[in-house]
Amino acid sequence: MRVAVIGGGPGGLYAAALLKRLDPTREITVWERNAPDDTFGFGVVLSDETLGGIEHADPEVYRALQAEFVRWDDIDIVHRGRTLTSGGHGFAALGRRRLLAVLHRRCRDLGIELRFRTEAPPAAELARAYDLVIAADGVHSTTRTAHADAFRPQLTTHRCRYIWLAADFAFDAFRFEIAETEHGVVQLHAYPFARPEPGPTAASAGPEGSAGASTVIVEMREEVWRSAGLDRCDERESAEWCAKVFTDALRGRSLRGNNSSWTAFRTVVNDRWSHGNTVLLGDAAHTAHFSIGSGTKLAVEDALALAACLEEQSDTAAALAAYEEERRPVVASTQRAARASLAWFEELATYLDQPPHQFAFNLLTRSRRVTHDNLRLRDAGFVAAVEDEAGTPPGTPPMFTPFRLGGLTLRNRVVVSPMDMYSAADGNGTPGDFHLVHLGARALGGAGLVMTEMVCVSPEGRITPGCTGLYAPEHETAWRRVTDFVHTSAPGTAIGVQLGHSGRKGSTRLMWEGIDQPLPDGNWPLVAPSALPYRPGVNQTPHALTAPELTTLREQFVRAAESAARAGFDLLELHCAHGYLLSGFLSPLTNHRTDAYGGDLTGRLRFPLEVFDAVRAVWPAGRPMTVRISATDWADGGTTAADAVAMAEAFAEHGADAIDVSTGQVVPDERPDFGRSYQTPFADRIRNTLGVPVIAVGAISSWDDVNSLVLAGRADLCALARPHLYDPHWTLHAAAEQGYAGPGAPWPLPYQAGSRTPPTGRTDAPKPRLTLR
Repeated sequence: MRVAVIGGGPGGLYAAALLKRLDPTREITVWERNAPDDTFGFGVVLSDETLGGIEHADPEVYRALQAEFVRWDDIDIVHRGRTLTSGGHGFAALGRRRLLAVLHRRCRDLGIELRFRTEAPPAAELARAYDLVIAADGVHSTTRTAHADAFRPQLTTHRCRYIWLAADFAFDAFRFEIAETEHGVVQLHAYPFARPEPGPTAASAGPEGSAGASTVIVEMREEVWRSAGLDRCDERESAEWCAKVFTDALRGRSLRGNNSSWTAFRTVVNDRWSHGNTVLLGDAAHTAHFSIGSGTKLAVEDALALAACLEEQSDTAAALAAYEEERRPVVASTQRAARASLAWFEELATYLDQPPHQFAFNLLTRSRRVTHDNLRLRDAGFVAAVEDEAGTPPGTPPMFTPFRLGGLTLRNRVVVSPMDMYSAADGNGTPGDFHLVHLGARALGGAGLVMTEMVCVSPEGRITPGCTGLYAPEHETAWRRVTDFVHTSAPGTAIGVQLGHSGRKGSTRLMWEGIDQPLPDGNWPLVAPSALPYRPGVNQTPHALTAPELTTLREQFVRAAESAARAGFDLLELHCAHGYLLSGFLSPLTNHRTDAYGGDLTGRLRFPLEVFDAVRAVWPAGRPMTVRISATDWADGGTTAADAVAMAEAFAEHGADAIDVSTGQVVPDERPDFGRSYQTPFADRIRNTLGVPVIAVGAISSWDDVNSLVLAGRADLCALARPHLYDPHWTLHAAAEQGYAGPGAPWPLPYQAGSRTPPTGRTDAPKPRLTLR
């Protein structure tokens, strides 16, 4: 096999070394347009997991790297003159130049041809002459650009500018420092990558010299960067400006660059990673923001996986397919974490007024990879200090602290999210025994608040014939049966109703018969803000509502709310999300009206706010009212995160006690960024921008997630859906698993005997004491 590697960074070099070591007969050539000693950036961070893979695959490289590594456990967070330290994190770093030198030497020893100061021929030309072409040519990959039709890249440029610099001394820990300047917020990310030698002096310090060295990355929003005039500064001037801002952190020392320039980070995603016998590796295939330190890590892990797949598969095509199948989910997970981290720093200014320990906890858990429980394992004392500052009683997980919502006090932060059950008896909108058992079981399961499905305000407002309503006397009676059970049998649990109208998404089959598919017969006419079908050619075209019809609809919501109050619900939520009627007014993708109820966001908000005001006027003053919104449509031209903040602010000004922040389901061609707790950043932004209570929802699946979100101040309540389908007693089990038995999660008296995990088998068998040889 003849192998061509485009790019002499760590990923390309390591892939070449592995392939040659596994089969010395391979002829491998690496092209690198820069000189051997040229490198950009300074220190490189690798995880213990990555190092373990290197040790297993090539012990010689591992030993060489191990001799160079600087290791540290602490993270220092400096904000408003206060330094908080969290330990137990475990980092390893070395200079990028040293890493490349180790890999150069290994490649030469193995007989790999390294062509420095040489531009690689085009990938298409190499693909004709070589059996395999590895494109490791970085974030600006010419290979990816040349074959964009095959790889189908998506490049996203983000809102901060950053510069890589170095300090000629070793920091004691990984350091995050926040500076509030006249131009705006500036943040420093710094870590050591070269050890100080014994007894260093200022005179002996130098580039990676006896005083050690640290990477220093300075980052800020684009508008801050321009306001400070840094867009007009050269490398020296930029380094001097940064050193002045962070003079205390640097102990008055200077910063140096290395062809350093201000850059806006770009996230790279490709639909495919291979094209014929050409394969992308490292930053050419994917990028992850430096704030989680994963660029070099991912490239090295790519190399390990690619080499293994080429060994395991029968031909190159199968190997490249297996490589992508193995790496894609790992990279996607890392990129989700990286996007969460970079978004946190983009919105850093919204967190500055948090209490010191909460701010530090929020920073440490920003990517959602480090959680409350994980951080407690690393540094129990730090987490205890965070909980103490928040007023969390000793021995109480944050999720089991009470929360006051309007005139209602919830005993814990768990909400059973609204879930359409499509099980109304006889298709007439009346909840039956199923709803009594379904909602009653979850109320007994310990959640602070249990929400109904979307309860429809008219027969025409149903999604399916199986949807429940509150538009007939028998509905109110049936719902009263449910609320009476909850209040009597699960005292302390609140039950809320979600009112809505299906709009253009109505008259469809039950979910398990074909979601969003129209009924085979018996369809009813649909109404919406504009005459736009949900799926053209599939769903019927709705009638665009007239002004008199809007008045009728508003009155339907009012009558349903009055009925809900008489039925005994503790809370009412107005459903303005997921593409249903009121959501249809809010999104520019579904509202094309030219009257007062369309146009800009103020116009699009007008009817939902009119409905809210009318409902609020008849809903009992002591009972809270919330609003669910879709904070993004996950589609071009749709609702933006800034729009969501404006919507939340408008509803809060009109009296909403909390905003329930969901996303999407507005248009069928959406592209959600699915992942664990993927919707919570939108709730976080609303809460910390406006100071409005929020309910976070969306793939929150563990009690650790709930504790993390609440303690970090990203959400006040957490709504979980599927976990409560899997386990109606999810909240009580979460308490038991955490050893909590306080007032935030009392077991119903008939269930108290089950409050401990049942034994699963004999565990007291005698252990072997002696082995004879």
